Amino acid sequence: MKDSWILSSYQDLHPTGGTPQASDMPALQSPRELVFDTCKVGVVLRAVLFVQAAVVVGAMFGADTAWGWLVQTAVLTGAALPATLIWLLAACAIKKPLSRLPMLWQWTAGLTLGALAALYGCALLTWMGLVEPAPWLASAAAGVLLTAVLVAGLVWRAKARMPAGTTAQLAELQARIRPHFLFNTLNTAIALVREEPAKAENLLEDLSELFRHALAETQEAVPLWQELELAKHYLAIEQVRFGDRLRVEWHVDNDASRAKLPPLILQPLVENAVKHGVEPSPEGAVVRISTQRRGGVVVIKVTNTVPAGTGRRGHGLALDNVRQRLTLLHDVQGRFQSALVGGIFQVRLEIPV
Repeated sequence: MKDSWILSSYQDLHPTGGTPQASDMPALQSPRELVFDTCKVGVVLRAVLFVQAAVVVGAMFGADTAWGWLVQTAVLTGAALPATLIWLLAACAIKKPLSRLPMLWQWTAGLTLGALAALYGCALLTWMGLVEPAPWLASAAAGVLLTAVLVAGLVWRAKARMPAGTTAQLAELQARIRPHFLFNTLNTAIALVREEPAKAENLLEDLSELFRHALAETQEAVPLWQELELAKHYLAIEQVRFGDRLRVEWHVDNDASRAKLPPLILQPLVENAVKHGVEPSPEGAVVRISTQRRGGVVVIKVTNTVPAGTGRRGHGLALDNVRQRLTLLHDVQGRFQSALVGGIFQVRLEIPV
């Protein structure tokens, strides 16, 4: 075994030497969140529905009959809908420059855009002769008010992503360094050093890669191919431990490799497959990982066989974590499903390309 490789791997993990402490771990730093990330389908849908709901209620104040209410709703929608879409498109176009501004200036820019969009809607109605005289001031005020609610929702959404991402990383960090996994791996490597030194070296390399990813700086999203590589390192370690009891099948579509996922989201699914499928079964189990691109959607499946009477039911914490992080990143465009049917447990993820 190469002593220099072992030393460099140890120093990468603990550059100060000695027993690793919590202070040795890199600070969890998240990039500044894009508050005005209005390019998401879910954000657009919610914004349009909210403004339309406000229009429907507002039209009731100026209508004496049901027909009058319908007419008033149609007129207001003719101004509110284009104005809302223009605001969403403008916010989407300048979201990155806005993210570099202080929060106060982001609010100011968002409200200013809302007033301008509302004035545009008022101008449309005036040009079509549907309102006389033109309520410029009222339109601008309504635009600012509705925009304030939308911006508040976007700020809440951005803040929700940051602690969720940090908490998720801490959970994964704990999973990567949990003592029994680390000790089992090191004991396996020690047993292999004399008889099969090359295999022991490969095992330690895989362990090193797991730690590198677990201790890496927080990112919002990583490509699918990177998550698959991490899963391969983990399964390579478990393959040495379980031998023929762990049978792994890969079905990877290269066209899907660039799809974006939250970091360390595939890892707990693969761990669950080993923990609840392979570990409790004397005969072992088959773990299948497949990816497939279907148009603008990538389907990811992690499947494991569960022999009757041997599978242990967990608390579902890992699955809940994956579901929540997928929703935070892809909103309504990301889908998560899990099911146990006929002795086969499958987790299915759908993400946009």
